[in-house]
Amino acid sequence: MKQPHAFKKLWLVFLMGILIFSLSGCGGGSGSNITAPLRADHINLIFVVSPDLAYQSPGDINPDTANLTNQGLQRSLLMATYLKQQVLGGKNVTGIYTLAPMTHLQTANNYPDMTAIGFIQQFALLNQITLPVDATSTYTANSYPINASYASGSVPNGVSVPAAYCTNCTGLDFNNTNGNNDTLISGIINNNVPGYYVFSAPWETISALLIKINNLYGYDLKLPAIYISPNYVYAISIPSSGSASLVNYNSNLDPPSSYPVLPSPVAGASCTHTQQAYFKTVRTGGVDNVRVPFNSNTNQRVYIVRHADAHPDPEYSFEDGNFVGAGQWRALSLSNALRGKINPNMVYSIDPAQWFNVYGTFNVSYVRPSLTILSYAIDNSLPYSLVSNFQLGEDPIDTGVAKTTSNFFFTGSTFSNQTMLLAWESGHIRPFLNALLTSYGGNPPLLPTAGPPKGGWPHTDYDTIWTVTLDARGNLTVDNELCEGIDSTKLPGTAPQF
Repeated sequence: MKQPHAFKKLWLVFLMGILIFSLSGCGGGSGSNITAPLRADHINLIFVVSPDLAYQSPGDINPDTANLTNQGLQRSLLMATYLKQQVLGGKNVTGIYTLAPMTHLQTANNYPDMTAIGFIQQFALLNQITLPVDATSTYTANSYPINASYASGSVPNGVSVPAAYCTNCTGLDFNNTNGNNDTLISGIINNNVPGYYVFSAPWETISALLIKINNLYGYDLKLPAIYISPNYVYAISIPSSGSASLVNYNSNLDPPSSYPVLPSPVAGASCTHTQQAYFKTVRTGGVDNVRVPFNSNTNQRVYIVRHADAHPDPEYSFEDGNFVGAGQWRALSLSNALRGKINPNMVYSIDPAQWFNVYGTFNVSYVRPSLTILSYAIDNSLPYSLVSNFQLGEDPIDTGVAKTTSNFFFTGSTFSNQTMLLAWESGHIRPFLNALLTSYGGNPPLLPTAGPPKGGWPHTDYDTIWTVTLDARGNLTVDNELCEGIDSTKLPGTAPQF
């Protein structure tokens, strides 16, 4: 008998629903593919799959640098909003853990995996944290610390081993050395504190973690069998009963391939040198008892910027290792702000897995310098490298660190014939410039490093650019003529929304 037209339409809708549900299971993954946010009274382990060379959506990764493309950066900005609104239901995150970049080296040049930490940065700035700023008061800012430090035994070859490990700011290791990733996750589950724990890492690391958790706790979850796309977010939600469920979210993001446009223009500022007095000195071999160091680089130029805005409180005491919402406006506008001013062919910063203690109360991974210029490197398709073979240390005027930093960048010919953009910790910049000037002998003018703040860089100055130039003979010029040209006083306190 011929079926009514309405019945056939209903049957077609039913079949399509089954097909969509099957596909949403991620090649065998179970759990509900829903849009409802996770429950705040559960322990929610949220896994964000960052793209890498092996597993990515076409166009998200630059094959030459292993870094995000503009499309990949756009996806990360959109994913942040999706995570905050759809997965967390607008609630505040409880912890953010990301890959230590040096544990995953890619391409023949062994570039670190900055994608995982870059993929979650915007999300971190959509969450608030309240921190002590003195003995009696606190301050709340739009920023959340990102844990990216090495666990014991997971420091890669050639990377400086810290004097001590940060047990409460540990990130993820690509290879799960000594089972440290498993230990991190198990600690969260066993502590039994409800909340939202977000992990950003490549598929290889995420997949292994899901399998380990499932086996270790006997959850009997039907896990995703294959990589689908960076749009998928996987959450293991554990109620007080301990019976976990797997929730699959598909953000369905379709980011453009252009560089992100900020929601509103960033106010410019002229170089007035009111924050740091104008300085320029030239050290020429044979003049005024100057001797060019025998192993000095040649034909080199380095532009040095401070990390993005990080201390929103009046006393400049807020500190969580990350920059704050205003800093994201600066970081994302930096590529346009510096266009026509500089033309580097490489980008460097400190390893974000390094950590320090804040006021003796808590520990933080020092992620903000590297994240400050990440989007600049992405927009300009530049290789991104990290200084990881020595520890920056907490004392800005440590002469040993200053000399080591100067030697690393300006001797040994590694960076001869190169032009570099370097993001560094502000207090350490003047001391290592002084170490460089001193290495030329004679009686060089030195930059003041007395505090506050220690190291001599003004708290409110995020705009100054120091330029170091070595000519064909190694003669040295140091000046602060350039600036970023961004008005810090007019940057919004909350991160831009995408």
